Amino acid sequence: MTEGWTRRFDDDLAGLDPADPEARAFAQHLERMQKDRPSFTVEGYLDGVSDFAESATRAQGGRYWAAVLVVVLLLVGVVWVVGNALVIMVGAWL
Repeated sequence: MTEGWTRRFDDDLAGLDPADPEARAFAQHLERMQKDRPSFTVEGYLDGVSDFAESATRAQGGRYWAAVLVVVLLLVGVVWVVGNALVIMVGAWL
């Protein structure tokens, strides 16, 4: 059995060569689309971040730069919130 090719998709992938890189990529896509994981748990959120990171590394062109922009905006937001919290804590301490 080739990596990325599971038996549960044999009906969907009938007639495709398991050694073909495009067929394996399609099988991996089917696996990601039908993956069942907890949604509202820390593990579910981390899986979502992992999926975003993996898809961002596969993206090209405009989609890649859109993913970079999302990450930069998130980091700017985190820095802003942490900076404001530090200002409030230091202001209350002094």
